[in-house]
Amino acid sequence: MSGAVATLVSLADVEAAHERIRGAVRRTPLIPAPFPRAGGRGATDAPDGVWLKCENLQRVSAFKARGAYNFVSRLSPEERAAGLLTYSSGNHAQAVAWAARAFGVPARIVMPVDAPDVKREATIALGAQVELEGTTSAERKARAEQIQREVGGTMVPPFDDPDIIAGQGTVALEIIEQLGSREPGMVLAPIGGGGQLS
Repeated sequence: MSGAVATLVSLADVEAAHERIRGAVRRTPLIPAPFPRAGGRGATDAPDGVWLKCENLQRVSAFKARGAYNFVSRLSPEERAAGLLTYSSGNHAQAVAWAARAFGVPARIVMPVDAPDVKREATIALGAQVELEGTTSAERKARAEQIQREVGGTMVPPFDDPDIIAGQGTVALEIIEQLGSREPGMVLAPIGGGGQLS
């Protein structure tokens, strides 16, 4: 499903995704944030229990691997055989390319003409066919949809899909497991498409 998410993603959906992706993605560490000591010498553990979830150590160095793998794992053999198709400026592109390689299926990714070389090259190195188009997400999406109409393929949405959201939600399950009896007062996360906070 592409477009607005029509159904809410439940805790049961996230738990099921966690089981599906177990062994494929990494259980990333949750570490106390180092803060500078008074006087600028060395570092100490964070005051008030500030913790960092190290998704930079995830496959393709991003939490996006969780959602992409979960999405692809839920496809029928026929949907996988049609090949995967997506649009992304980088992390989702690499995640879909990685998931496609894990399942032994082709992937075609539409990236912006100004995509960083390192992200484009990493996506190609994972075996995806990359096409460059425009500079906006709308341009990339339109081109990916055109390709899908012309040659087929299964679209892997970058963020607005229940299976993507459930896969990415497994970050929260790991945080809860790793914190044990400690309860976080708040969670801070960067926002692009909103996938990590979904």
